[in-house]
Amino acid sequence: MSTSNIKRVKSSEIELKDRLVNIGRVTKVTKGGRAFTFSAIIVVGDEKGVVGFGLGKAKEVTDAVTKGIDDAKKNLVKVPVLKGTVPHEQVGKFGGSLVFLKPAAPGTGVIAGGAMRAVLESAGITDVLAKSKGSSNPHNVVKATVNALAQMRDAVTVAQHRGVGLDKVFNG
Repeated sequence: MSTSNIKRVKSSEIELKDRLVNIGRVTKVTKGGRAFTFSAIIVVGDEKGVVGFGLGKAKEVTDAVTKGIDDAKKNLVKVPVLKGTVPHEQVGKFGGSLVFLKPAAPGTGVIAGGAMRAVLESAGITDVLAKSKGSSNPHNVVKATVNALAQMRDAVTVAQHRGVGLDKVFNG
């Protein structure tokens, strides 16, 4: 994933909503017994094209969630949303997870499961067809989905990048 076209956003400027994707209980066996800690994957977004994810780890669930929200606010990216859907088909990869996003007609809804649904809804995407292939590990699925969304470019951005008009982008 090239970082040149990823637009970072400051969290202080926008109203963010958070979604809990997954809580994992981690057990460490020590000489004195079992020590439990928790990890939480959180997705935040303004439902207008800004989304981010974070991971928090702590001995209490509430502390892990709070840390995850703080981490997610540091990793926000701007996503192009056209009429409630994505601008074009895109594949995102991270680790063993591979996700496929495809634009959908208005009224279709978010056809995606679990971790992908949380990311897409937080970004403000209301109509999309999505498929997750490979590993279903929530950490990797969230990262692959954000990867796919970060690679999206709308026609105006492509035209500016190429230095041509919008009609030239569509008519070749």
